[in-house]
Amino acid sequence: MDTSALNEALAFKSYDKIADICDNLMLQVASEGVAFQDEWPYAVHLLGHIYINDINSARFLWKKIPVAVKEGQPELQAVWEIGQRVWMKDYGGVHEAIREFSWSAQTQGIVAAFSELYTKRMFELLVSAYSTISIQDTAVFLGMTEEDAANYAVQRGWTVDSESQTMTVRKHKVATEQKLDPSKLQRLTEYVFQLEH
Repeated sequence: MDTSALNEALAFKSYDKIADICDNLMLQVASEGVAFQDEWPYAVHLLGHIYINDINSARFLWKKIPVAVKEGQPELQAVWEIGQRVWMKDYGGVHEAIREFSWSAQTQGIVAAFSELYTKRMFELLVSAYSTISIQDTAVFLGMTEEDAANYAVQRGWTVDSESQTMTVRKHKVATEQKLDPSKLQRLTEYVFQLEH
């Protein structure tokens, strides 16, 4: 089994490519009739799907993994714990599941990258959903201490009211797209044509 593409993706931190690489490699190996059950990088494969937020594919992969492999690989179980928490929208639980396991050298990079990406996703969710939010709730969503969550939000333009322990969300400016009326465009074209001739 040639895992060079997977190893290269991990080395270059191209984590968004891992799920596809593993899916294709799994199909290739299966078509050759090679048994790969014990040596397959299930934890990395599962993390690849979780990283790109493809939880349905992660669930499907989990169901295909033999029970003996699931029971024999604690790291795989820890990855699935993250996947379950994402699936259940247990925002704080995702961060807990990440922190609760001592990750191997092979998975450490992608887990750290996912944690950072997940924090950014949660922050964007807060920006879109709230105008004010408590520091405590922000900390749960971001998987941080209250102090770290407040600092993280302040660095991104939020304001903190220490008396009420709330934060005011800074909304992103939305660029509005002007719609061009075809009749106005036609008149402008005619006007420019008249000026030139």
